Amino acid sequence: MNFDVEYIRRQFPALNRTINGHPAAYLDGPGGTQVPQRVIDKVVEYLVQHNANAGGVFATSIENDAILLNARQAFADFFGCSWEEVSFSQNSTTINFMLAQALVRDLSPGDEIIITDIDHEANRGPWQILKDRGIKILSVGVDTQNCIIDMADYQGKLSQKTKIVAINYASNATGTISDVKTMIQMAHENGAITVVDAVHYALHGAIDVKDIDTDFLFCSAYKFFGPHVGILYAKKDKMSGLRTLKVKAMADVCPYKFETGTLNQEGIAGAAEAVEFIADAGSKYENEFNEDLDGLQGRRRKIVAGMLSFERYERPISDYFKRELGSLSKLKVYSPPSGNPKTSTISFTVEGVSPVKVAEQLAQKGIFVWDGDFYAAEMIKSLNLEESGGLVRVGLTPYNTVEEIDRTLEVVSRLVS
Repeated sequence: MNFDVEYIRRQFPALNRTINGHPAAYLDGPGGTQVPQRVIDKVVEYLVQHNANAGGVFATSIENDAILLNARQAFADFFGCSWEEVSFSQNSTTINFMLAQALVRDLSPGDEIIITDIDHEANRGPWQILKDRGIKILSVGVDTQNCIIDMADYQGKLSQKTKIVAINYASNATGTISDVKTMIQMAHENGAITVVDAVHYALHGAIDVKDIDTDFLFCSAYKFFGPHVGILYAKKDKMSGLRTLKVKAMADVCPYKFETGTLNQEGIAGAAEAVEFIADAGSKYENEFNEDLDGLQGRRRKIVAGMLSFERYERPISDYFKRELGSLSKLKVYSPPSGNPKTSTISFTVEGVSPVKVAEQLAQKGIFVWDGDFYAAEMIKSLNLEESGGLVRVGLTPYNTVEEIDRTLEVVSRLVS
């Protein structure tokens, strides 16, 4: 596939920035991507032309309601579900806190919830707090040699006492993509409800909630070219029976019953436009993925094609970067083994140089990367990297280039030597 990276890059005004005379290289995507001009324009358009609260009979309120419905339909196509199964909130962490506090109302002391050590704190903390209610929290370990979930440990912790399984689709620390479909099936066989944190995965792979059969899944639009808005998918029957935390005035029907008060409506308009950006990219490459798109139509087909095109572009660059890093002495890459599904996020450490020092040296050259634990604190603890400062994390997106990777390798190579 001849991916037109310049077509993508021209749409991101942030890429025109320079640091110390160097063009800015945004390799910090796992912490939040840059935003295309069309998303910026959509937010501005909303605030200028359609800014109103919901439910009125006048023009701007009617337009606002149509924009919100369109956004639900856009994310229904993004997830592969009905628009009535899409709710909005501040961010993924807030979604999960609200979800945990709603689900616990139907649990009893002694019931068990399974989380994992590979997860971001957004999918650990909200469940761990439920220990105060007498709920037992079990955390599945990580195979630290391969940076993957210990499936034997997961199977061993599942039982008829398991009421909720909260798992991670892809690790924001190492890029590991877990076999959530199998984990969900195993959870359902034990009668458990499943919750999937797709925050990191949503930038790197097409989501099909009906295929993996999860009950709940959440992500944040700022991780894939949009504003800071959280989005929840909930199976309609699960949301219908959920005793959500809501004021009496809010409708007790899907999907509104999960939403508290006035939403970030301009952000939601921008988030929907981020989905349109992905669909636009996909429209250029639909014919490249006919077999993968069999049976898909309309915007859903274009969204999946867009995600597949991003993945196909990023994979060889990621493999090249990982290979070159692996050839450097005194440097260790933390990544699943070849053949295990992963995103284009790569993390590493340099012997004798703290992660923050590596990040600072790269920043001086206009290369933005993250260091630390990225709120995947338990994963960093499992890897025994707490005291040394965690990892250096480089995340690729469709607007990154081989030239940016080579610039990064040049700086890292000097640090190693």
